[in-house]
Amino acid sequence: MTRPCVYYDLNGQVLGISAERAELWLDFDRMLAGLRVEGSTEADFRFDIAGAEALDETPAGSLVFEGEIPDDGYCRMITHGASVHLVLPGRQTVEISEKGWARLCIVPDSKAAWTPSMLMLDAALDAGGQHMLHTAGLTLPGRDAVVLIHAPSGTGKTTTSLALATHGFGLCSDDAMILNVGATPVAWGLPRHVKIHEKTARMIPQVAPCLGPSWDRNGEQAVSLEKLGGIVKIETPTARPVAALLHLARSADEETRLVPMARTDAMVALAMDNVRTGATGLLPLQKRRLATIGRLVSSVPTFTLEVGARPADAAALISATLTSRD
Repeated sequence: MTRPCVYYDLNGQVLGISAERAELWLDFDRMLAGLRVEGSTEADFRFDIAGAEALDETPAGSLVFEGEIPDDGYCRMITHGASVHLVLPGRQTVEISEKGWARLCIVPDSKAAWTPSMLMLDAALDAGGQHMLHTAGLTLPGRDAVVLIHAPSGTGKTTTSLALATHGFGLCSDDAMILNVGATPVAWGLPRHVKIHEKTARMIPQVAPCLGPSWDRNGEQAVSLEKLGGIVKIETPTARPVAALLHLARSADEETRLVPMARTDAMVALAMDNVRTGATGLLPLQKRRLATIGRLVSSVPTFTLEVGARPADAAALISATLTSRD
């Protein structure tokens, strides 16, 4: 019997997912639905998803990580030759091969885990020379170039992104941009929901029509890009040249300003939030991600964006500064 399959276009690289039942890939589809390719095609990287009553939780290899991870709890990561294994005991196991495939095994009725899905997507992107970065991305008004805005979670990327989007910028993503550094760095946004916090809603009242009455335990609501598209410009997931990298910081005096940032400082800040180390050092994928970050930082202007009481003030500063450099 032919297994159900679905395909997604990751900026020219085709990801194919097969599963015993179509509902097993729903978590991926919620994240990648906007990239779906209809019909059958040849996959550059393959995911296979299967249900399993019992998991192989002791694969051979070297332990590179053991401990708690946010939201998903305890896990172990093991490397063996060209493969990386992730084990969430009693729930899921993942094997990722550098030969262009990954296999996810799920115990029926277990709680869905986010980390295995993101590791698999990271591997698929890496196979095509692309890397996901924890940054927001917005197009400049009247231009097809993007600015990448980096900050650790909770610093205000979403608030700043929405403030800019209400002032002529186009929203690619508030949290996850895919970077490809060739002759010139280009980036595109992962088309997933935007999580809007209650504080953001108070600071950016224009988003009110998108919001419902209920907030989750973190004081957030997940809002679809379709809903946001009625209020701000939502960009298609197309690779665009990167115009600048901005590191977000809170202003000490409530004033918003844009100041040059040393490339070495930008490199460290971006790497600390995007490159994971294990007990044996950097895994090959992480080494390639670090090299990609290095090429990005050496190729584009780098700034610190100090955001004060009025995040929307950043719109004119960014536009004027980057226009003057053209």
